[in-house]
Amino acid sequence: MSDAHSTPPAGSSEDEQRLSELRSTIDRIDLEVLALLNRRAEAAAEIGVIKQGAVYRPEREAQVLRKVQAANAGPLSNETVSFLFREVMSACLALEQPVSVAYLGPPGTYSEQAAVRQFGHAARAQPFASLEEVFHQVEAGHVQYAVVPVENSLGGSVSGTMDLLLSTPLRICGELNLRIRQQLMAKGPVESLSRVQRVYSHSQSLSQCQQWLTAHLPAAERIPVASNADAASRAAADPDSAAIAGVLAAERYGLTLLARDIEDSTDNTTRFLVLGSQDVGPSGRDRTSLVVSTSNRPGAIHRLLAPLASHGVSMSRLESRPSRTGLWEYVFFVDLEGHAADPRVAQALAEMRADASFLKVLGSYPVAPL
Repeated sequence: MSDAHSTPPAGSSEDEQRLSELRSTIDRIDLEVLALLNRRAEAAAEIGVIKQGAVYRPEREAQVLRKVQAANAGPLSNETVSFLFREVMSACLALEQPVSVAYLGPPGTYSEQAAVRQFGHAARAQPFASLEEVFHQVEAGHVQYAVVPVENSLGGSVSGTMDLLLSTPLRICGELNLRIRQQLMAKGPVESLSRVQRVYSHSQSLSQCQQWLTAHLPAAERIPVASNADAASRAAADPDSAAIAGVLAAERYGLTLLARDIEDSTDNTTRFLVLGSQDVGPSGRDRTSLVVSTSNRPGAIHRLLAPLASHGVSMSRLESRPSRTGLWEYVFFVDLEGHAADPRVAQALAEMRADASFLKVLGSYPVAPL
């Protein structure tokens, strides 16, 4: 005897009716979302008319993203929610004028991925051949912002960025942490990895994937090239090869992913800075970066940093670099928790400035989520 309450078989009329109801619900929600998106865009456009200044406000965007993450009850992850709202904000900004962003090219690099993640796909991301040119484009007013790498969790600081920060008039407006995920890619479908005779990639990416390569492609020649984007370009023209790069490079050069996340360390993260000509107001959770030097005498660094302790200001980073102004002379890059406008931070900076031979505040900006 059959159970009167058993689940109806797949493809039954009850299933079809339920699917029809769910699709109708989704159609209705889509129209509601569309109406709300346009209402948001209208409000954003009106704000732009009233302010008539910098429309991109990093502190405001940080507050919006933190608020929606705190209110997120799922099932969408906070990462997905942040991506969606970043794209909404990017599209709203582009109604008046798309934000222009310089990054270290060529297209398909992790720097481009960082620029798109920070400003959304509606921004005009422009590649340049060197960090010097990236800085120059923003300093000259040809581009509004730059996104540049400053340190990697495995490779350490990016010396070119650090040196340019010493002399640039630009301000740090924001930061982001990009988890570096290495992907193996090739042109067209590949039935077996045994077809791959050569692997192109930047030398750092090859070293970060050497355990995986030894286990899965032990006979393939490893060829270092100038960038992962260059590797993807070469793989697109070489049917017996593959490249190690990010997913954006696969999209740019029409490659198929053969293996995902092949990096040996899951903690590989690059920190990027956003540079522009504006000062950023407090967001509620901020960081202040500065570069400072003092005379080369016993106890000088201790005295220089003492105001931080006396005013309860936490220091999250301290790094020394040659000043290039004299033998064994150094400058110190310092990251502080808090905004330069916070009373405790402002007082500590004033006391440090009085004892320093050189002090330059690089900017205060919202702390990037981990």
